[in-house]
Amino acid sequence: METEVIPLMDLAAQYKNHEEDINRAITQVLKSGWYILGSEVAAFEEEFASFCGVSHCVGVATGTDAVALALKSCGVEPEDEVITVSHTAVATVAAIEQIGAVPVFVDIEPTSRCMNPDLIAGLVTSKTKAIVPVHMYGQPAMMPEIMSIARKHGIKVIEDCAQAHGARIAGQKVGSFGDAAAFSFYPTKNLGALGDGGAVVTNNAEVADHCRWLRQYGWKERYISFLPGFNSRLDELQAAVLRVRLPFLEAANVRRRTIAECYNQAVRCSSLSTPETVAGIEHAMHLYVIETPDREAFESFCAARKVATGRHYPMAVHQQPAYTGRVRGGAVLPITERLYGRIVSLPMFPELTEAQVDKVCSTLSSWHGRS
Repeated sequence: METEVIPLMDLAAQYKNHEEDINRAITQVLKSGWYILGSEVAAFEEEFASFCGVSHCVGVATGTDAVALALKSCGVEPEDEVITVSHTAVATVAAIEQIGAVPVFVDIEPTSRCMNPDLIAGLVTSKTKAIVPVHMYGQPAMMPEIMSIARKHGIKVIEDCAQAHGARIAGQKVGSFGDAAAFSFYPTKNLGALGDGGAVVTNNAEVADHCRWLRQYGWKERYISFLPGFNSRLDELQAAVLRVRLPFLEAANVRRRTIAECYNQAVRCSSLSTPETVAGIEHAMHLYVIETPDREAFESFCAARKVATGRHYPMAVHQQPAYTGRVRGGAVLPITERLYGRIVSLPMFPELTEAQVDKVCSTLSSWHGRS
């Protein structure tokens, strides 16, 4: 009798895929005696910049720090306003507030579930200094439109790419559109470390230099702080692991999209809405998130068939107790609020076996055919 639940994510399977190479890389770092900002970080920064199609990469401690340091390096100061979405991980907004800036929420558009460019101009004020579009679930935001609006108003753009490693718009990878971009390497990400990690990528050498100074106490030379900084450094062990996994990222993303298409076929003609497929867009498929008006019933249906489900996220940021009623724009987000009553995440990771994929698909088909 089948007893194993198909999980949303299986980090052990991910590790096992490259176990020998990861162990070898970690051992080499341990034997080197150099654990912070050494040759592994430098090599990974070069390789990841090349992967993203940009000139510079700066490794930092977390994806949250990456957003904060990117904003600060692009000139955002305390009390400046930053337009972003409430449909994101809390980390995006926490990073804005971490540097003393003020988040302002704009609604999403219903198909991509990303920032609606048509609503940005109505929120711009003399205090607006940056826009942070989020490539949510691995779906690229409408970057050409967002960049056009930002340039018109003289506003910086920092892409939040935490869920979108390798996603593309017309062949161009996300992270290469804005003035800078922030990535997370949290273990569940498409490119995940064995702990926290992050990076800022940019084509601007000044922004990159500023990030390097900020990540280590504002040092331009050792032990001399030329500006107030942070302690936010990607360590050698995580960089070594990321270097092992990076060459396999494109293939893993292809596998994710293949699984997603199997799910899409199983969902056809049901009450479930699948992630939007847009011509010219390559979704990184970090998460496979459907929508249904019968969420609780669907979740119970899946649980009974041993298919795990999740909610990404249980609340939009403006609905969270820490943010309710205190962020401008949070009172007028009808598309975001409708979405949060309907979303359900299904298992999505490249190590899913064909049998597991078939089981999820049969569950989706059975939901459509239930009496």
